[in-house]
Amino acid sequence: MDLEKSPQPAPPVMPARQRDAAPEGCLAVAIRVPVRIVVFVLIVPVRMAWDALVVCGRLLNDTLFRPLGRALMWVLAPVGRAFVWLLDGIATVIAWLFTGLGYALKWLCMLLFVWPWVGLWRYVAVPLGRALAWLGHVLLVVPARWLYERLLTPLGHGIVWALRGFGAGCAWLWRVSVLIPAGWLYRALLAPTGRGIALIAGGLWAAVVWVSRGLWAGAVWICRGSWAGITWVARGVWAGITWVGGGLWAGITWVGRGLWAAVAWLGMVVGTLLRWIFVVPAVALWRWVLAPVGRGIAVIAREIGEALGHAWRVAGYVSLAVGRFLGRLFRWIFVEPVRWAYRSVFTPMGHLVRDVFWRPAAEAARSVGRATRQALASARETARQTRADIRRALFGAPREPEPVPLAGPRGEPDPGRLVKPVEPLPTAPGPSRRERTGADTRTLGSSTTALTKD
Repeated sequence: MDLEKSPQPAPPVMPARQRDAAPEGCLAVAIRVPVRIVVFVLIVPVRMAWDALVVCGRLLNDTLFRPLGRALMWVLAPVGRAFVWLLDGIATVIAWLFTGLGYALKWLCMLLFVWPWVGLWRYVAVPLGRALAWLGHVLLVVPARWLYERLLTPLGHGIVWALRGFGAGCAWLWRVSVLIPAGWLYRALLAPTGRGIALIAGGLWAAVVWVSRGLWAGAVWICRGSWAGITWVARGVWAGITWVGGGLWAGITWVGRGLWAAVAWLGMVVGTLLRWIFVVPAVALWRWVLAPVGRGIAVIAREIGEALGHAWRVAGYVSLAVGRFLGRLFRWIFVEPVRWAYRSVFTPMGHLVRDVFWRPAAEAARSVGRATRQALASARETARQTRADIRRALFGAPREPEPVPLAGPRGEPDPGRLVKPVEPLPTAPGPSRRERTGADTRTLGSSTTALTKD
């Protein structure tokens, strides 16, 4: 007996589309095959025409449009660059012209407006202003300063001293004639009189305050009694109004409740009638007619869409197979015969023509070209020699340039002074005093080396 549980087999994994899709009904299964057959029959010509158009478009793009575009770019790019260069040159020239015109206008404005005013200010206004300032200083400032220092300042000091003395005298006269008598009058007469008047006024004020307090207490007592009576009467009146208002509100509430119950009953009856007249038929129409029809239309539309996709893919495979068949047929009918003819007929004929005609003709043309070039070179050389002979006969031979001896550095002795004079060579060759003569001697005349041996 096994103590361990045997592993349970894993459930088969379903694709996400089959796992998420709802179970199909009989309607979908019934309309799927006919719809796919009809759609396939209708889509195959469209897909084949579309593939033919795509192939033609790619062929035109590779063989016509792209080379034409490259040729146009190859032609138009230099034209555009030349046009841009021309525009750049024109813009540069216009900029130079405007810059020169701006400099000329600036110089002209400076000449007509700035420099005259600068010269007028610098050479007329400034010296004239300085002269006027010096003249005003000499004629006005210096006399005014002398008048202020020598006349007005002492006169002002004297006037100030006089006014100070006059003020001191007036102050003494005011103190003696006004302040001292006024102080005595205040201390002896006005202060005692004011104290008596203040005492009498205090007594009168105390009497007035006592009478006013009594009158205020009486008025307060009367007002409190009147307010208590008014409050009692108002409470009774408010109690009566409250009782009457409570009764009226209870009656209005009872009547309102009855009316609300009647309106609610009437609304319930009307709502029930409207529900059974409009809502229930509409719900039944939606639930039993529109929803099933909509689901059927949705199923048909989904099946038609899936059939279109499936038919488009299958038509693609069919179009690919037809295209490959047509391509292979075209290859068997046209390409292979043309290739066989090119390899078996035209290539040997081309080699024969090349070896028999073109190469000998090319060699003959090259030899003729070489002979022509040699003849032309010899003619040019002859013409050059003739011109040189004519020039020499007319103007003489050109003078040979004489070598200029170079000056040696300072401090070095002249090499000519250190060399002994050369003795004249003997007219007849004689035996050398340093070389031995004989048959067994090695001389230049009788050499034993391999290079100079006779």
